[in-house]
This record gives sequence, C-alpha cells and structure tokens, in this order.
Amino acid sequence: MEGRAFWNKTLHAVILIWFFVYAICVIYPIFWLAMNGLKTNSQFFLDTWSLPTEWHWENYKAAWAAGVGKYFLNSVLVTTVSVGLVLLISSLAAFALSRFEFKGRQILFILILSGLMLAPQVSLISLYKMLQLLGIYNTYWALIIPYVAFHVPFAVFLIRSYFLSLPREVEDSAYIDGCNSWGVFWHVILPMSRPIIASTALLTSMSIWNEFMFAMVFVENADLRTIPVGLMNLRSQLNTNFGVQLAGLAISALPMIVAFILFQRQFVRGLSAGSVKG
Repeated sequence: MEGRAFWNKTLHAVILIWFFVYAICVIYPIFWLAMNGLKTNSQFFLDTWSLPTEWHWENYKAAWAAGVGKYFLNSVLVTTVSVGLVLLISSLAAFALSRFEFKGRQILFILILSGLMLAPQVSLISLYKMLQLLGIYNTYWALIIPYVAFHVPFAVFLIRSYFLSLPREVEDSAYIDGCNSWGVFWHVILPMSRPIIASTALLTSMSIWNEFMFAMVFVENADLRTIPVGLMNLRSQLNTNFGVQLAGLAISALPMIVAFILFQRQFVRGLSAGSVKG
C-alpha cells in the first residue's frame, strides 16, 4: 500500500510539473509580446529577452492612433454581429432538430452538417461574384454574411448535441403549465444551455476575430478593415518601429485572451456535457 501511494504521489507530481511547464510555454510568448511592446527599437534588439529598462506606454498609444484602434473597433463590430447571428440561427435550428419530430429531420441535419465539408477557400470566387451582385461588396455585410454561413453548421452540431443531453421533464412541466414552444425555448432551454452557448460563442469569436482571407478579399476600404488585415498594413506602415508593431499585436490579442479567461469554465462544461449524447 505504501509503494502504491508513493507511485500515486509521484505520478501526481509529474502531472503537475508537466502542466506547469506547459502553462509557462503558453503564457511566456504572450508576456514577451506585451513587454517588448513597451521597448524602443534599440532596447528590443539589444535586450530582446529582458524586461524593458524604460516602459514606453506611448507605443500602445501610437499603435492605436496609427490605425489599430479603427481596425479593432471594426473587428469588434463584425465579430459581435456575426456571433450573435450564429447563436440565434444555430440555437433555433438545434432546438427544432432535437425536439420536434418531422419528416426529413435527419436529412436536414445532414444537409446542415455538409456545410462543414466546404472549405472557405473553394468558395472564394463564387462568393466574390455573389457579393458584388447583391451590392454588399466592400461593406461590413460582405464579411458578416459569409462568416455566419460558414460557422452555423458547426454551431448547430455543438448546440444540438447539448440539447439532446438535457432532461425532457423540465420542458414537459413547462408545457403543462401552458408554455408554448417559443416560451420553452427562451425560458427553459436557453438558461439551461448557457455553457454550450458560451463555448460556441467563444469558438466562433476566435475564428472570426482572426480570419484573414475573407477580410482581405471582400473589403477594399481601409476604414472597414478588420484587425488581421489592418496589422498587415500597419507592418508596412511602421516597418522600422518594432515596438509599436508589437504593441499593436498585443492589443489585437487582448480581447480573445480576456474572453477565454472569463468563460473558460463554461467552455469546458459546454464541450464536455455536449459530448455525452448526440
């Protein structure tokens, strides 16, 4: 028994050390990015791995004024509207597919999932022509509509799996009390599904926030560019000021880091619970 306890403690210690090293490998690049954004060019090249001797917060102000602020707000707008539409459409579709019995339900579900098989790169030219015909090319909607279309299938898959794991008794009680389908969805299903809603929102936000190809092709106006394309332009604009460039990269990474920290518990709960039944 003592030998078994010793090996259990040893294994526990090895696991803790492993996760500690892994956490350092993840956290240190972010810390390095933020710290080097506070250096001048000379400090960056001479002392790349050390803390800044002088903290130049004006680098962040300069990056924001150079265009990062405009690109940042554009990304916030596009991401917020896109994620909201994805959650609305996907949750309604998942509720119908998981709770209602109708002819062709499985076929409809397969058709929705078939959207996962279509690579965005394949549809680039056709989407370009379609957006021009619709008259929304070089607008925010030129990004929002494709983002929603490509993220709905996976969101439906996740949310439907979670809905199937929810107990039916609570819904039956709501129906007995006189609640209709919309009331059950809004007042019963959604409050019980906050973990998977948060998980889906976080995954979708990260994908849309960092998306580059559509943002580069479907938008030409510099005032409408999102953060990935904007940072590329900022690099050519500030090709010798690395401190400001790193400050801009730090600003662009901050929202997703904060979002994951705030919703990490719901993220894990949503994905783990949704994988039980589906």
